[in-house]
Amino acid sequence: SNEKLLLNLSFKIGIIIISIYSLEDSMINDSMMLYKLMILYMLSNVNFPISNSQLSDFFLGAGYTDYSNLQQALVELVNTKLISMESTHNSSRYSISSSGEQTLEYLNNKLSTTITNDIDTFLTNNKLRMRNEASSSASYYKSENGSYIIHFEVREGKEILLGLDLTVPDKEQAARMCDNWDRRNKEIYQFIMLKLISNKDN
Repeated sequence: SNEKLLLNLSFKIGIIIISIYSLEDSMINDSMMLYKLMILYMLSNVNFPISNSQLSDFFLGAGYTDYSNLQQALVELVNTKLISMESTHNSSRYSISSSGEQTLEYLNNKLSTTITNDIDTFLTNNKLRMRNEASSSASYYKSENGSYIIHFEVREGKEILLGLDLTVPDKEQAARMCDNWDRRNKEIYQFIMLKLISNKDN
């Protein structure tokens, strides 16, 4: 009867719709897994933290995904402890964990040669700039007495060469000093080292 035909047709359409949604979910999951593996691969091939903006330069510049998907992949990697994150006053930086290294080793074959070549080329062309950007950081937080504590760092790879804490009375001054550190950290570090090494009184 026409009623049975309509019921059968509705059932088949429903199955098709469910299949399409399942396929879309699978594709989304596969894509997200790929983004995560790409991030792990990038982090495993440098000896310094990579910033959010540096990761964005590659993923968005090469057209692999958009900003939203990249941020989701990073959040999920941090939540599962495959990468660690450190925040400064104006950026976030990521490093791969031992669990992340093990995961990458297990799933490395999921990355195509084209993808790894793209990442390798990006790192080769930008590693020096990226290392220089990662060599210093400054962040601040509000203390219990209402003042602000600024933490400055200079690094060589993952090794901390200088760590310095200063207390200032307000947030504006803390932010300004962090900005100045970003621009002048090498000059300041050299000055401190020369003064500490020198035997002269002036």
